[in-house]
Amino acid sequence: MFKSCTPFVIVTLSTWQPFEPTEWEQLVAMFPYTKIEFEPGSRYRYSNPAIIFLGRIIEVLTGDDYEVYVDKNIFKPLGMHRSYFDRTPYHLLPFRSNNYTVKEGVPQPNGLDFDTGITVSNSGLNAPITDLGLYAAFLIGDPARQAEYDLILKRSSLEEMWEPRLPMTDPVAETTGTSRESIGLIFFVAEREGMKLVGHTGSQAAFQSFLYVDPRAKTAVIAAFNTDGVERDGTRHPDARKVLTRVRERLVDEIFPLFR
Repeated sequence: MFKSCTPFVIVTLSTWQPFEPTEWEQLVAMFPYTKIEFEPGSRYRYSNPAIIFLGRIIEVLTGDDYEVYVDKNIFKPLGMHRSYFDRTPYHLLPFRSNNYTVKEGVPQPNGLDFDTGITVSNSGLNAPITDLGLYAAFLIGDPARQAEYDLILKRSSLEEMWEPRLPMTDPVAETTGTSRESIGLIFFVAEREGMKLVGHTGSQAAFQSFLYVDPRAKTAVIAAFNTDGVERDGTRHPDARKVLTRVRERLVDEIFPLFR
């Protein structure tokens, strides 16, 4: 599945159709054709543009490009030196995983790199599993490193992001097979039989990935796939979604409880 023991995978929120905007003016041009479908805060609906606007707010407030800000304030402090946005640096190309769309039962490579344009805060991050492990350790927390972690984001703020805000009723939303799943601040929150998991799923091109953390048990899981089972004509293999869901369900039912 992967080219090396530390593959690079896409960690993202969702893809844009039919293209990735490259200029902010393109999003501004969409404003007259958009509308507010319900009162903000009244119910859940996943929004890629909201994440993109959040990235833009970071740029305006800090004076840094989004990619530069994240690199300086998250990647480097956590030691995530092999994480990057969009096109792969030449020295990391040997470790870059391709992604595959199935056509008539045969995997077809989609190419290593693509430019996410101004949607980079929504969909441009590339990272090896080892770097994602460092990020998961930050989410889990370590008393010996807490002062260092607090420089990135205070623990109290992180835990505030994990509080359930609204139930997830959007049929497009990913599920973990739990009895209750909510949206927090950016993070998905899954609760079942006294266990609380926080994390996120993502997809870009044919990559699929998810990261979940059990804060109380201080355990985490990272999973990545480099095909989504979708044929080039847009049809999905009938078992593709089931595989992803069953992997998450088994983690919730069998793996996470072992560490509590």
